[in-house]
Amino acid sequence: MFVTLQQYVMLALSLVLFALELWALIDAARRPSAAFVAADKRTKNFWLVLTGIAAAIGFISIPLQGGGFSFLQFAAVVPAGIYLADVRPAVSSYGGGTGRRRPPRQGGGW
Repeated sequence: MFVTLQQYVMLALSLVLFALELWALIDAARRPSAAFVAADKRTKNFWLVLTGIAAAIGFISIPLQGGGFSFLQFAAVVPAGIYLADVRPAVSSYGGGTGRRRPPRQGGGW
């Protein structure tokens, strides 16, 4: 019973990591190319390749029928995490993604 529970936990963790990698890939694909250059965050193609490789490794590493957990899953989630935590907020103000555009901030805030 305990082994089965561990297998389900590992499968759930693998699926969550794959979902994050897929989210990063889809979000990078939806952003305009100029946003990456304007935000000084490499190029769109760089992030598409990096998140695409991460999503492919994440998909391949999903354990089937009680298989083990691969170290590659953790290595693959790193570029996706960097994209989602650093690049996505920087390029989100340039449009794309959700389809909603926020007006640029004017003034000094508080």
